[in-house]
Amino acid sequence: MKKIFILSALFMYGFTTFSQTLDDMDKLMEKKKYKDAKMAIDKFLLDAKNTDNANAWYYKGRIYNSFSYDSTLSKNEKYLLKSNAFDAFKKYQQLDSKDIRMKFENYGSYLDLYGGAYDLGAQQFNSKEFGAAFEAFRKANEIKDFILSKNYTYSQLTLNPLDTALVLNIAIAAVQAKNEDQAIIYFKKLADANVSGKDNLEVYEYLADQYSKKNDATNLQQILEKGKRFYPQDGYWNELELKAVGSKGDKTALYAKYEEMIAKNPADFALAYNYSIELYNSLYGQDVAKPADIPATKEKLTSVLKTAIASDKGIDADVLLVNHLFNTAADYSTSASLIKSTKPDDIKKKAALKSLSIKKMDECIPYAEAAVKFYEAQASLKAVQKAGYQNILGYLSDMYNAKGDAKKAAEYDKKKATIKLTALVLLLGGA
Repeated sequence: MKKIFILSALFMYGFTTFSQTLDDMDKLMEKKKYKDAKMAIDKFLLDAKNTDNANAWYYKGRIYNSFSYDSTLSKNEKYLLKSNAFDAFKKYQQLDSKDIRMKFENYGSYLDLYGGAYDLGAQQFNSKEFGAAFEAFRKANEIKDFILSKNYTYSQLTLNPLDTALVLNIAIAAVQAKNEDQAIIYFKKLADANVSGKDNLEVYEYLADQYSKKNDATNLQQILEKGKRFYPQDGYWNELELKAVGSKGDKTALYAKYEEMIAKNPADFALAYNYSIELYNSLYGQDVAKPADIPATKEKLTSVLKTAIASDKGIDADVLLVNHLFNTAADYSTSASLIKSTKPDDIKKKAALKSLSIKKMDECIPYAEAAVKFYEAQASLKAVQKAGYQNILGYLSDMYNAKGDAKKAAEYDKKKATIKLTALVLLLGGA
């Protein structure tokens, strides 16, 4: 959160052209008896004949603003005092066409209110009073906009039409207060101004997420384009764009979008791996419509997984490819076993299927052994990794048996048995 500095309190200007009642308030302020001064000005303005007294409204603004710095007050009380002071000063200017008092102080009261509201918002945010912080930051922004609309200038500070830090504070406070609609409004102000840099990534991510949830395709596409332009390395944009396409239920369109993105970002592991999961689930998932061309889909899955493996820092893509290739080999083997006929054509077909099964095993084994090597290199394995390790050892044993290499199959059986024994020892030891 940006550190806010309270601007110094205004000097009290002495004027002698008041009624006796306002003179008394001036003395109370000189003695810093702001609470008593507030009671006096409130009572003064309750009299209908005083409501058009410009000086009274100016005094109310000064008194309320000065009292808002009282340490005994709650933050909410301070906010209300500052807000009422702002309204009082504007009322004074409406009633005094010459604007003498504000000109004399060079409109410093407004600048003090701006800084005070900003600092109060920061205090409330830090104490996790997010709804109140949102209101205080927004009030600071309102005062700033008013100052600029009047073309008031100050030597100690230059105000900008878009105070990016302040608007970001408003938006973040709104997010924390669960006020999504207001957060969108203020984040959009920043996005429309094309802010960028590491501190503003949240602007585009938040808007993209909200537009996605609201199924606002037009605004989502616009914000995704900006997000990709300013933060091209952030994979979040691809994730949301794919989600938007996938939500329509058109697998062909979804796969085409994956192909398009991967062509632009071939080294993006997440893209290739997530695409492979989509393909894998379409082939092996339960209660899903199978692809029209299963063989082509299997080949595409193999290709995409190999692309993912090239940039995989772990072993996930290898494991998925092992599962896929082993399943494919098993499917060929099962189909071959179902052929019982001794007719020459059937015998030939059966031999061809067995050959395809062995071929897929040969393709699978290097990836399975790479996975085994990875697991064995780890200091410890999570439960899910141990399960995966055991599965792959089982696959390797089955494949080498199918290939007629009983010795190699026995090696993997032994490793698998060792894992089971270790798990049993740990279980008994913890009983």
